[in-house]
Amino acid sequence: MDIPDIRVEKGHAEPEEVAAITAILLARAASAPAATPTHRGRAKAGWRRLEREPGFRAPHSWR
Repeated sequence: MDIPDIRVEKGHAEPEEVAAITAILLARAASAPAATPTHRGRAKAGWRRLEREPGFRAPHSWR
């Protein structure tokens, strides 16, 4: 059985319309930047997650 890679969920599309949207999607995928992100500045976040902070802070702590 031949299962298409793209299918129309709602409505009816002619084969030419499916081919056009497939061409657009393939062109967008080909123009996407490389998978490796380029970092500007720091490699890790400048903030901390509260759930990873210790439960107790000293009374003289300013946080």
